[in-house]
Amino acid sequence: MRVTEGLRVTGVAKSFAGVHAVREVSVDFPAGAVTALMGENGAGKSTLIKILGGDHLPDRGRLELDGESLELTSPADARAAGIRVIAQEPEIVPHVSVAENVYLGALPRKVGRMIDRAALRERMRADLARLGFDGALNPDTIGSKLTPAQRQLVEIMRALTTDAKVIAFDEPTSSLSEHEAEALFALIGRLRDQGMAVIYVSHRMREILRLADHVAVLRDGALVGVRPVAETTDAEIVRMMVGRDLSTVFTRSHGEPGDVVLDVDKVTTDDVTDVSLTVRAGEVVALAGLVGAGRSELAGALVGDLPIVSGEVRVDGKRVRLRSPRDAVRAGFGYAPEERKAQALLLHRGVRDNISLAMLDRLRTARIVRRGEERALAKKYVEQLRVRTPSIEQEVRKLSGGNQQKVVLARWLARKPKVLILDEPTRGVDIGAKIEIYRVIDELAASGVAVLVISSELPEVLGLADRIVVMQSGRVTGELARAEATEEAVLALAMAEDLATSMKESP
Repeated sequence: MRVTEGLRVTGVAKSFAGVHAVREVSVDFPAGAVTALMGENGAGKSTLIKILGGDHLPDRGRLELDGESLELTSPADARAAGIRVIAQEPEIVPHVSVAENVYLGALPRKVGRMIDRAALRERMRADLARLGFDGALNPDTIGSKLTPAQRQLVEIMRALTTDAKVIAFDEPTSSLSEHEAEALFALIGRLRDQGMAVIYVSHRMREILRLADHVAVLRDGALVGVRPVAETTDAEIVRMMVGRDLSTVFTRSHGEPGDVVLDVDKVTTDDVTDVSLTVRAGEVVALAGLVGAGRSELAGALVGDLPIVSGEVRVDGKRVRLRSPRDAVRAGFGYAPEERKAQALLLHRGVRDNISLAMLDRLRTARIVRRGEERALAKKYVEQLRVRTPSIEQEVRKLSGGNQQKVVLARWLARKPKVLILDEPTRGVDIGAKIEIYRVIDELAASGVAVLVISSELPEVLGLADRIVVMQSGRVTGELARAEATEEAVLALAMAEDLATSMKESP
């Protein structure tokens, strides 16, 4: 790997329809160092990364790599220059294998045009071992069958099997298990030691303080400052990001819960076994566990997306049959899935269409939607949730991750469900937007909604939940009241090796 001087950005600016996304940003990403790029959603991070990756042309400014000027008119130009960007939500070719996805454009071939499958598998296994992900991916798995974590690893493999000089990671651990994240951290350390310039975009403060040499903070499209990580604190970084101290902004109010709204009784599916839990009106119950514990699969069954083999689900004491998402909505369920872009949003439709999606049965006369009421509804929740959008007709694909998540929440706020299931509600969301989402969850609980939150962030679980139900390998391993819940107690249940013993000891 060639040692480089690094990447220099000077006076770069970019606007969209008169809105300044990046304002005269000048920042260095030196070789042999990890530079964290932080800021709230909408601060300009994604736009800057897309400029570096050749997806956007800057309106003005200069890029230099190894002291030489760069003209990046396409992603192909960026890759040829040695700049690789690992997107938070990678694009995978669905109907070809993992190995073909990784080496697309450089596939080993036999005589003629036939792919040398044996050589391809061997190359894949060797590269996985070299990069510290031995056994994490099956070379023959079809792209459409990959989990979010596996798709992320495919994107990482694509970047690191080329001669890159600069590599940018955009929220790389958002879908990774703890083991996979540790392997990635070790790999980033090796890349830094080999002289690569590493750009690391994340909202997870612990990762930044652990990995980065410097942190560069953007706010409202402008560079606020660059600090050596060894000479700063998380509180200072937050103040730079949002312009205020958020340490005391959010405190969850824990009221007295009402009657049981959701009663899950010994539910078994293809992925979970004998799961029982309850959520009361006005209560936030967190479903905790490691990646692969079965939490999202349970949520899928509760909203009619996955079949229930045995057991019962009751809402307000009445048994409900959940054969489809329509059944779940009619029974009073709302659902914000982990994969909001793939499963929750109509990306090429406007904010209005996305918010009203679950309300069309209440906004129509015969088959005609009452557009005035629909617009009023969308405006109400855009204002209530402080969705940053030029208008309610803006395509949601053009919004930041935090604002996209607010649109999903607005949909269910409008529907007023009895039970709201939120799967990783703050994934890929900055700290300012997190606080606003926490407020929405608190307000929903205060209004009497039964809220079930799935989260892999233990501080979030401990801060939000009235009770915590922990799962491992498709089973509930224990339940913790708020007063007795600690990170250590949750992890002990999430990592219990003897499920039978653990379940006997659970309250």
